[in-house]
This record gives sequence, structure tokens and C-alpha cells, in this order.
Amino acid sequence: MTDKEKILKTLSDLLETGILTVNDVKKELLTNFKFKKQNIVSKLDLVSREEFEILKKIIEKQDLKIDKLIKKAKKAKKP
Repeated sequence: MTDKEKILKTLSDLLETGILTVNDVKKELLTNFKFKKQNIVSKLDLVSREEFEILKKIIEKQDLKIDKLIKKAKKAKKP
């Protein structure tokens, strides 16, 4: 191998190693961000969409019952 070939081989090896290192750092950062996101979400104590929809229906039914009770109370107050 000539000196030029050795230099090119060394440079290409360094570049390959650098690219792998950058990819490893990228994967590590993504993993860390995922864990941080999960940690934040768990602290917020969020509910699933299904749970939200069920609670929404329950509240709507309760609102209707409250409205009916208010109307009955108003009718009962009239002399």
C-alpha cells in the first residue's frame, strides 16, 4: 500500500467510526427523550381516550338529570 492509500484507508476508517458514533449518540438521545416523555406523562396522570369518553357520557347524563330537577323545582315553587 502506498502512503496515499494508507491515508485514505485511515480517513475512511475514521469517518466510518465517526458515523457509527454519531448514530449511536442519536439513538441514545432518542431513547432518553422517550423515557423523559413517558416520565412526564406518568406524572400528569392522564386517562385514555376510552375512559374520557365514558366519563363524558356520564357527565352529560348527570347534566340532563340536574336540568330536569331544576325544572321540577321551578314548577313546584309556582303558586
